[in-house]
Amino acid sequence: MTKTHLTDKKFSDFAIAPEVVAGLTESGFEYCTPIQAKCLPFICDGRDIAGQAQTGTGKTLAFLTATCHRL
Repeated sequence: MTKTHLTDKKFSDFAIAPEVVAGLTESGFEYCTPIQAKCLPFICDGRDIAGQAQTGTGKTLAFLTATCHRL
């Protein structure tokens, strides 16, 4: 079986507002990348973090997901 995602962690696994998860799912985002899976628990709680990952790995999406959740 071929794996189609980088982690087994889904956005719906986090305590993110259901409206935000629905928007992510409608946009085709179901599974987190490794940097998202590591950062989201902290940034959704409003904590500051510093993360480093290659361009295109989803850092901005993690930031915006947490921002929309907190709004």
